[in-house]
Amino acid sequence: MNKICKTFYICIIAVTLFCTSSCFGQGNNENKATSFQYMKKLNQVFDFVQQNYVDEIDPKILYEGALKGMLDSIGDPYTLYLDSDYMRDLNDTTTGNFGGVGLSISKPVESTPQKPAYVEVSSPIEDTPGARAGIHAGDYIIAIDGLPTPEMTMNEVLSHLRGQIGTPVTVTILRGANMRFDVKLVRALIEVPTAKYGMIEGTKIGYCRLIEFTPETPNRLQDAMDMFQKNGYTSMIIDLRDNPGGLITSVVDVADKFIDSGLIVSTKSRLAFENQEFKASPEKTTVKKNLPIIVLINQGSASASEILSGALKDYHMAYLVGQKTYGKGSVQQVIPLSDVDGMKLTMARYYTPSDVNIDKVGIPPDYEIKNIETLTPEQEEAYTKLIQSNIISETVEKTPNMKERDISLAAGVIAKTYPIDERLIRRLLRVQVQRTQTSPLYDLDYDIQLAKAIEIIQNNDFADLMRKTKTLKELQQEALLESSKEDASKK
Repeated sequence: MNKICKTFYICIIAVTLFCTSSCFGQGNNENKATSFQYMKKLNQVFDFVQQNYVDEIDPKILYEGALKGMLDSIGDPYTLYLDSDYMRDLNDTTTGNFGGVGLSISKPVESTPQKPAYVEVSSPIEDTPGARAGIHAGDYIIAIDGLPTPEMTMNEVLSHLRGQIGTPVTVTILRGANMRFDVKLVRALIEVPTAKYGMIEGTKIGYCRLIEFTPETPNRLQDAMDMFQKNGYTSMIIDLRDNPGGLITSVVDVADKFIDSGLIVSTKSRLAFENQEFKASPEKTTVKKNLPIIVLINQGSASASEILSGALKDYHMAYLVGQKTYGKGSVQQVIPLSDVDGMKLTMARYYTPSDVNIDKVGIPPDYEIKNIETLTPEQEEAYTKLIQSNIISETVEKTPNMKERDISLAAGVIAKTYPIDERLIRRLLRVQVQRTQTSPLYDLDYDIQLAKAIEIIQNNDFADLMRKTKTLKELQQEALLESSKEDASKK
C-alpha cells in the first residue's frame, strides 16, 4: 500500500474517532469527559515513566506496549496491534507468496493453567510443508523449536515459523487429548493457491476444492464449471474443508454464480458506514438451476467459506456434508498507523441471508461425518509412537515410487507393530510418497467425507433431500425453543 493510501486511512481513523467522540458527546457528556480523563492519564504515565525510570527507555517500546495492551484487553483474538514484522508478513501474504511452513493459525489472547494459549491450526495450506507433513486443522502447536507457545505473542509465533527458505523448524503437535509428537518442517516459498478441480473418475460429478478466497477465486471456479460443462457434468461437489476464508468481495462473486437474486451476506456494526448488504444479480449467475450440489465443510472452514456455505444452505441450494465449521463471523480491517505499523480491528459482524451470525457457533452440516475416526487411548499411544518413529519415511525411502499395492502391503506390515486403522497408515505412507510431488486431487481411500458425498449424490432423490433441509434461522429458532423447554423443566 503506498503512502498516499496509508495517509488516507489514517485520516479516516482520525475523522472516525473525532465524529464518534462528537456523537457520544452530544448524547452523553459524561462518557466524553471520562474518555478525555483516561487519555490524559495515559499521557501523564507515558511522560512520567520516560522521564523518571531508572534507565533511559526508547519511547517506541512504551508506545507499542500501550497499543498491544489496549487492543489485547478487548479480548477479541482478531483485534490486535501489528508491529513492523507482522505488517511485513501480512503484506507478503496478501501479495500471494511468502516464506514459511504453510499453516493458517490463530492464538487466544489469554493463557491460563487450565487453558494454555496454544497456537491452533485453522487449516494447512495446500501443497506446503505443513500440509505434506500431515498436520491437520484443529491440531495445536504447543512448542516451536522447543519453545512453549503459550508464552509467545502472535508476532513471536510468526517470526519463529517464518524464516529463510530451506531452513528447518520443529513444531510440537498436540492432537486430541494426549497425542504429542514433533514434526520437522523445512521452510519453503509459500504461494497462496485458490482452487483445484476435476471430474470424479467414473462419474458425471464435477469436483472443485476452493482453497482460499482471493481475487482470482471466482475466475478459477468459472474455469472449473466450464470444464465440468464440457464433460457433461450432472452434479457438483464444492470442497470448502480447511478453507480459512479470504476476501468478502471474492466470496460474494463466487456465491453470485449460484444465487440469481436476493441477499448473499450482510455486515452489521454500530457504525452506520460499516452496515452493508451484498446482493446477487441474475446476469452473474452461471450455475444451472436445480443442479445437485454438495458442499464439504469441516472445523477448518472459516470466515468467507462460511459465508458461501451459509448462503447456499439458506437458499436450499446445497447439501452440507462433513463437520461443523469454525465459527468466524466477524469482519476485520487492517488500519495502518504509520509506514511500518498498524492495527487489525473487528469492525462488523456478517449475517447469512436468513439473518444469522455464526460467530463462535459455526454452521452444522446436514449430514455429519468425521473424516478421522475417534482413536482409543491405546490407539492414540500407538499413533504417537508411529509418528515419532522413522518407519514411515524409512519404508518410503526403500521404495520411493510406491504404488497403491505397495502402500497397502506396507501398511499391513506396519499395523502389526502399531495397531491402528490401516487406512490411516496408508494415508501416512501416501503423504510421504507425495512429499516431492503435487498432491492428488482427491484420495477416496482415506477421504470418507468425500466418499459419502459421492454416495449421497448417486443414491438419493436430491430434490427431496433438499426440501428437508433447514435454514440457519430455522435451526437457531429450534435450538432456542429446545433451550427454553430445558429451562422450564428445571423449574
